[in-house]
Formats: sequence, C-alpha cells, structure tokens
Amino acid sequence: MRKILVVGAGQSGLQLALGLQSNGYEVTLMSNRTADEIRSGRVMSTQCMFHTALQHERDLQVNFWESQAPKIEGLGVSVAAPGSFDPGPSQRAIDWVGKLDGYAQSVDQRVKMAGWMETFAQRGGQLVIHGAAVSDLDYFARTYDLVLVSAGKGELVSMFGRDASRSPYAEPQRALAVAYVHGMGPRPEHPEFDAVRCNLVPGVGELFVMPTLTTSGRADILFWEGIPGGPLDVFKGVKDPSEHLSLTLELMEKFLPWEYARATKVELTDANATLAGRYAPTVRNPIGRLPGGGAVLGVADVVVANDPITGQGSNSASKCAASYLDSIIGHGDKPFDEEWMQGTFDRYWDTAQHVVKWTNAMLGVPPEHVLNLIGAAGQLQPVADRFANGFNNPADFENFFYEPEKTNAYLASVSG
Repeated sequence: MRKILVVGAGQSGLQLALGLQSNGYEVTLMSNRTADEIRSGRVMSTQCMFHTALQHERDLQVNFWESQAPKIEGLGVSVAAPGSFDPGPSQRAIDWVGKLDGYAQSVDQRVKMAGWMETFAQRGGQLVIHGAAVSDLDYFARTYDLVLVSAGKGELVSMFGRDASRSPYAEPQRALAVAYVHGMGPRPEHPEFDAVRCNLVPGVGELFVMPTLTTSGRADILFWEGIPGGPLDVFKGVKDPSEHLSLTLELMEKFLPWEYARATKVELTDANATLAGRYAPTVRNPIGRLPGGGAVLGVADVVVANDPITGQGSNSASKCAASYLDSIIGHGDKPFDEEWMQGTFDRYWDTAQHVVKWTNAMLGVPPEHVLNLIGAAGQLQPVADRFANGFNNPADFENFFYEPEKTNAYLASVSG
C-alpha cells in the first residue's frame, strides 16, 4: 500500500485525501485545526461551486449537503448606471440573469471541511492535528511515497517560487470583505429561483450576493471586492463583526440601492461570520524542494491562486484534486519523482490556465467589446446563458470573450 501525506485540510486537500482513501491508499492528513475548531471558527471564504466541481464531489460520494444547500439556477449581472443611486431599474445600466445548465451550490467551508474531516477519520484515515513547518516535511518526505501540500497560506507556500511569466500582478487587485447573513429578501424580478448576483460599480468595485448553506442553515453571502484605495477599501482594521456589517450595508445603500433594498432586515449568521483581507493573484512553481533534498508537490491555490472575482477558488480546488487523483492512480507503483510532479501539474494547468486568464482579465478595466458583450446579454438570452455557464467552464471564454473579432462574430451569429 502506497503511503501519501496530505498537508492542509481545505477543499482540495480533503477531497484528495478522501479520493485516495477510497482507492486503497494509506493516507495521512495534517490539519492545523480540529473539525470542531473549524466548525466554530471564522468563515474561511466565499464559495459557489458550479456543476463540474460538484460532480467531482458526487463521484466520490461526499456531496453530503446537496439536498440541504440552496440550488443556484442562475447567475445575474447588474452594472450601476453612472452617478445615479436610487433603487429603481433605471439606476442599472445593465441588468440580466443567465440560466445555468446544471445548478450551482455553496456550502460554508466550516460545514464542509469539518464534516469531511470527520468522515476521513471515521473511514480509518490517519488524522494529525498539527501545523506543519518545512522542517517537518523534510522528515516526512523520507517516510512517505508522496507529500502533497495544499495549505494555501503560511510558511509552506514560500517553498514554491512565484512564476513571474504567469503572474502579471505583483500587488493585490481588490480589497475583499465578506459577511454571511440571515434575512436577505429575494430579488423581486426573479423571486422563483436562486441566483448568484454580480453587481459591478465601474471604477469602484463589485458586490457578489450568493445563497449558501451555513452552520445555522440557509443564508446569503455579501461579498465586496473593492479597488484598492477606493471607496470600498475601508474594512482594514475593522475587528467588530457588527461594524463590518454596518459598513457593508452602508456601501450597498450608497452604490447598489437595489441590493440594499432586500438587505434591510439582515443580521449576521454568527459571531464569526465576517472576513476581510487581500492577496495578489499568483501562479507558483509546483515543486517545493526541501533542505534535505526531498521534493513535495503543491496543490490548488498553493500553486495557482486567483482573485475571487470570478468565483473560481473552490471550483479550481475541486478540479485540481480530481486531476491529481487521476494522475496518482494512473502512475501505479512507479516513484513519484520530480518529472511526474511537473507532468501532474502541467495536466492540471491545461484547465487552470483558462481560469487565470479570465480572472486577470476581469480584474482590469473591461475593453469596449467586453462591455458590448455584457450589454448584449441584456437583450439576448443565449448570450446571458453562455456567459453564466462560463463560470462552470472558463475555457469557453476563449471562443467569444477576449478578442473583439470573436466577440463581434459571436454576437452577429446570435442576433442574426
């Protein structure tokens, strides 16, 4: 039986550990927190997982919350009209919703990671509660056939050098602020189905509203992405959760009154329901070399970390775990050498590169043809639907998003 160590118990680390376990590997999982500490701790992220990523969980039969989590059937885009801040539809220059081919879902990572960790232990996995340092990995690399690092923050990430050719931004491009709330009303124009709402305020930032399942049941996530130094970049140093929520709502009232109108009765889901921070989107070299000469393989956002503006974090983590699982199983009992590690990452990069390209494009000022495309989606439902389904398969944006010629040809084919 091959022995594999997974360091880090997020979406990718746990999904990979559970997948390896069900395929007969002897798996050790290292987490710096217990399941109970995760469940009762601070929210870790926003997450909206689309069909392909959810299917990876179904394939492993670990989709334990599928019947409880809201089914997200659409993805809506609204763009604030310049200089007008009252709640009527005239205050939106653009407002549409695309229907998803397969529904999306969001499960608070505190719920999912705690549940998966308990499942891993119940199924006989070796669970070690310990924050790993590089010196620990030096020892473990000699005792395991393969060490996978999926802890996306802290000292371990520094082992994986930044790939400058694939990382155009050296600085964070958005200031992030998250609040999980109960009491959000439905969008009056589409009360019959749940959708993720992407609200764009040109030159200021974005607000995402997404239905989720949290520790206390159904909730909504209010997620601001502010351009650094702009009017939304005000959450740094805000420690008090209720102050964080009031700021969130104040900014909604000012910039996105139609979203504020359904948020007048919201309250935080719990005392740990807020989060703020920022990081630079970065692609890193996948192989971490240890002082003792061993090598470890980076997983998911250890090696490809995107800004959450395109909602790809947990989707990418799921796709990375599924791709790595296939590569490990397919390798049989041959050694997991550096050549195999690089090949395993390259295979994942085939899909990850499309996420990186799209996310970095969305962080910039949209060119005219992209504004035309988003505008056209308000008149042409097939355009709205295709854009929405790009969140599930970002590779499709190559066909109609980046180049004016392709965008124009596509719009002509749909409107003709």
